Amino acid sequence: MMKVFDGHNDVLARMWLSNAPDPVAAFLETGLPGHLDLKRCQASPFAGGLFALFVPPFDYVQKHHPDKLKHTQQTAFDATEISDIIETQLSYIEQLAARSSGQIQICGDLPAIRNALEQNQLAVVIHMEGADVLDANFERLNYFYARGLRSLGPLWNTPNQFGHGLQASFPHSPDTGAGLTELGQALIQYCSERRILIDVSHMNEQAFWDTAKLSQLPLIATHSNAHQLCPQARNLTDRQLNAIKTSRGCVGVNFDTAFLRSDGQRNKASSLDIILDHIEYLMQHLGEDHVALGSDFDGGFISDQLQDVRGLTALQQAFETRGYSKEMQHKLCLDNWLNALDRVWHGGNSQLKSTQ
Repeated sequence: MMKVFDGHNDVLARMWLSNAPDPVAAFLETGLPGHLDLKRCQASPFAGGLFALFVPPFDYVQKHHPDKLKHTQQTAFDATEISDIIETQLSYIEQLAARSSGQIQICGDLPAIRNALEQNQLAVVIHMEGADVLDANFERLNYFYARGLRSLGPLWNTPNQFGHGLQASFPHSPDTGAGLTELGQALIQYCSERRILIDVSHMNEQAFWDTAKLSQLPLIATHSNAHQLCPQARNLTDRQLNAIKTSRGCVGVNFDTAFLRSDGQRNKASSLDIILDHIEYLMQHLGEDHVALGSDFDGGFISDQLQDVRGLTALQQAFETRGYSKEMQHKLCLDNWLNALDRVWHGGNSQLKSTQ
């Protein structure tokens, strides 16, 4: 199987929501509901990716997992709860690495990822989706960086101290109002100076352009698609794609059918062809070196033709059927992410080819 490095998953939030007495053991041994756990990853092409620290929306938790709330009368997570959720998920990552008998490796740079791939370890890059837990002096960001964080999505669906996120809405433009706050602008500059990957996937259009102006790093959308094919607010316009191309950035294609289908529907009967349609459209606008995979496993609504991480094999078969060369498949599945991370973290210029 051709190895896959994936731009985004939410398995850590899935673990936090789980009723398993030991979510780490469930991931490693007994299995989890949803799309990802170690045994299924090892039975698939999935070799690693960006694992998101993510606080699930309060309304969802209140409705489906009320046992996770402090009391029944609360209306939102307070700052302490947000911090506790992130800390718990970060501890999951550290325990996964410590308890996996060398099968999982936390990776903070490109050599570590390449070493993990060579050793057939699951390569985990720590990402944060929504930066609500961070403070105005970025001391918490430094703390999380010291524990392995290398990628940050400042915004999610709702506004926070850094700016205005972008809720899924169809059909809708990503131009939904104000962008980054003054503090958000400072955060972008801080991350840019320290070469922390900045994920634009949940930014509204103004926040995107604010980031493009302030950051010296390649623009990265870890899990987004083409607005022209699916006019979902979370997808990228042609103008945004051009900016990503100019910055030598990368877009990871999201498998959620609501971000793929021209009708914006969450429909499990959707064909894998729509994933390939977005890949090809993005390649037309970005070039074949700047498009990769950003599944949104355990966070998105995916086709029955995928079902879970093991469906990556079916996706690779679809690449073959569509006539993609082996070189192009390697780029989509692995090389383009590794090269993008090299450009972001290390200022790399080469187009490295994987032997994986």
